Amino acid sequence: MMGLKLKRAWYGRKSNSPALAKCWSGTYPAGGTDWRKLEFLVADTETSALSAAEGEMLSIGWVVIANAGIKLSTAEHYLLCSERGVGQSATIHQLRDCELVAGISREAMMERFLEVARGRILVFHHAVLDLSFLNQVSCKLYQTPLLLPYIDTLQMEQRRMIRQGSVPPKNGLRLANCRTRYNLPHYPGHNALVDALATAELLLAQLTNRSGSGKLSLRDLIR
Repeated sequence: MMGLKLKRAWYGRKSNSPALAKCWSGTYPAGGTDWRKLEFLVADTETSALSAAEGEMLSIGWVVIANAGIKLSTAEHYLLCSERGVGQSATIHQLRDCELVAGISREAMMERFLEVARGRILVFHHAVLDLSFLNQVSCKLYQTPLLLPYIDTLQMEQRRMIRQGSVPPKNGLRLANCRTRYNLPHYPGHNALVDALATAELLLAQLTNRSGSGKLSLRDLIR
C-alpha cells in the first residue's frame, strides 16, 4: 500500500480529476484484517485485441463482494462506444459495432468505476490484461494509471499449485479450468459481467480453501 501512496503523490501532480482524487481518498482496513471483513470489486473487460496498444475496451462488468458473499444487487455491465470498431474480436465476445453505437463514453464508465472502487480491493482473473486497458483509459483521461490495490485469481491459483508441487497444464489457468478444480459450475465465457461473477465465485472458493488452516488477512493477499 505504501508504494501506491508514493506513486499517487507523484502522479497526483499531473492529474486534476475530482473522480480520481475522491477514489484515492478512500481508506482501507488494516493489514491484519481478516479477508471476510474486506470488500472487493471484481471486474472483467471485453476488448478488441489482446494488447492495449492494438485495441480498446469494448465492455466492462463488475460485482461487489462484501461480508464474504457476492452482492448481486451491485452487478453492473456497460457497453462502451467503440472508437475503432470490433474487427475480428467479434468472433470471441459476439459484440458488434451496431450494438456499441449506443454505448456509454469511457469517461462516464470510468467515473462510475472509480466511484464503486473507492475503498475496495480490485479483483481480476489475469489482471495484467484487464488493468492494461483500464490504465489506458485512465491515462488518456487523467494522465495517470489507476494505482489501486488489486489481486489476481489467476496468480493466486498458480501460486497454490506451485506450493503443492504441481505445474499448471497448458491452459490450466484459464478461468473455466480454475473453476473446475473447485467444482464450480460451467458458465459461458466472454461476457464481461458473467466473467466477473465467475471470477467472484472463484475468489471466494480460493479464499475459503486457503483460509481453512487459519486466518487469511489483507496483508497476505496484497503483496
